[in-house]
Amino acid sequence: MKNFKSGKYISQGYYKSFQPEFINRQMQVDNMKVLQLLSQADRELGRLDMYSKYIPNIDLFISMHVIKEATQSSKIEGTQTNMDEALLDKEDIPLDKRDDWEEVQNYIKAMEWAISKLEKLPFSSRLIRETHKILMHGVRGEKKQPGEFRRSQNWIGGATINDAVFIPPVHTFVPELMNDIEKFLHNEEIFLPVLLKIGLAHYQFETIHPFLDGNGRIGRLLIPLYLVSKGILQKPILYLSDFFEKNRGLYYDNLTVVRDKNNLDQWFKFFLVGIIETSKKGIYTFDNILQLQKKVEKDIQELGSRAANAKRIVDSLYKRPVINAEKVHEIADISMPSSYKLISDLEEMEILKEVTGGQRGRMYVFDHYIKLFR
Repeated sequence: MKNFKSGKYISQGYYKSFQPEFINRQMQVDNMKVLQLLSQADRELGRLDMYSKYIPNIDLFISMHVIKEATQSSKIEGTQTNMDEALLDKEDIPLDKRDDWEEVQNYIKAMEWAISKLEKLPFSSRLIRETHKILMHGVRGEKKQPGEFRRSQNWIGGATINDAVFIPPVHTFVPELMNDIEKFLHNEEIFLPVLLKIGLAHYQFETIHPFLDGNGRIGRLLIPLYLVSKGILQKPILYLSDFFEKNRGLYYDNLTVVRDKNNLDQWFKFFLVGIIETSKKGIYTFDNILQLQKKVEKDIQELGSRAANAKRIVDSLYKRPVINAEKVHEIADISMPSSYKLISDLEEMEILKEVTGGQRGRMYVFDHYIKLFR
């Protein structure tokens, strides 16, 4: 990227904060490796998006993608809830794990709310703030100005500001810097490809760190939200948190290289590789879902008169692959004895697997399906 300036460190007395340059301006990409990766990322993303158009009931499967994203994105922030736990109800979670579980559930709610609002509310600072409010509601960060840009200095890493790894800009600049991101993303006269635009916006957001808490999760959420808002994706099916989590050291290193050396190309390369790898993984997952769906539909036909009820249960399992007898009774509208019989049939077919090992309060999972997301 020619002539890119990330910003400068400004002395605030006993510490230095980083003051980013505005990004709403013309830029020119001249790195051939970046352009090559951009072309590949566009192709893989296009292949992934095809599934949005041709898989019936794709929203059922997207729910699991969102749950996986929520657990991985929260994991980067130190939350320990895994995917299997995220699928359980609150009362089934041990007391010492409920705070982490709540944070993951809030991420799911925030994502679903933001996607639903995109039709009426433009991709904007307002949308970002309202999404943050949902993310922080009733959890450990609820005292840290949910839904509001920070009004004090924050820092990243270190026990205090004196040994911080990075100190974002002074809070008085945050509204203006966030407004600049919004203008940049909507500026049709800046002919930067969409993937590079959101890649730069993600870097800038994490550098500004506009909230007192939840910046990482909101920053990662911006990526699928923007791609859906621009029509690059029909549905929110690209989530980079798994890639960022597995390459956490590189993720932070590449953000730092932009700030310290104005090297935006290195960040773009990392970001585009993330899109390529994540798209490929998504395509592989959807292919395997289709194969599993085909097999399960064929298997349940053997149940004869009970096949229709079995299909109702299986369809619900694609959205939330954990169930008990009471839920089967409710979904299929059948008696409890019939529910137990249907569960037994689905166990024999290895569609359901009992996971509690107890005689009471038994829980069953659609194990083959969950494994596709692990």
